[in-house]
Amino acid sequence: MSDEPADELMRATYQALCKHGYADVTMADIAAESEMSKSSIHYHYESKHDLLTTFLDDLLASFTARLDDVEGETPREHLSALVETVLDPSSDEPNREFRTAVLEMKAQGPYDEAFRSRLEEFDRTLRSHVSDVLAAGVEDGTFRHDLDVERTADFFVTVFGGAQTRSVAVGRPVEQTRETLERYVETNVVAADVGVEGGQ
Repeated sequence: MSDEPADELMRATYQALCKHGYADVTMADIAAESEMSKSSIHYHYESKHDLLTTFLDDLLASFTARLDDVEGETPREHLSALVETVLDPSSDEPNREFRTAVLEMKAQGPYDEAFRSRLEEFDRTLRSHVSDVLAAGVEDGTFRHDLDVERTADFFVTVFGGAQTRSVAVGRPVEQTRETLERYVETNVVAADVGVEGGQ
């Protein structure tokens, strides 16, 4: 499938998930959001599961690109920008239906190997970005020299996932978690002789 029809189909899948959720969405629903017929979609994808697996691949590519675009003049600024990108308070209300559908797909991870492998890649990608920033901060003295980079990166990813799940499930604003995580960085990650501005 060429890029343009594939992109349109991914947009249609997004719209259909927003309207119907993961459990109830059908290939007909997705076709209704696109210019492709149900039979045309079935020509490329045997089942809804196959299409949603590809959709997760597309989400992963977009997510990775977003993380790659995060910058900061210092590791401290870079880490703050990364936290803000993942825990964006503006995402609490817009696209709530879609975030609910994604949470439903995540819940299939223990039972669905194809979904689980994609979710593991999301996890590895985020963990790698956090780990790289933490390691850079340790190397230049911004962060504590005895910081366990890998365990701390794992902690961040766990906090991110929990905050996003609670936001969808019980409506707890991600901004509250972001503020607490920033305080954690200042007290447990930043080196004692480095100020809030990263030693500038």
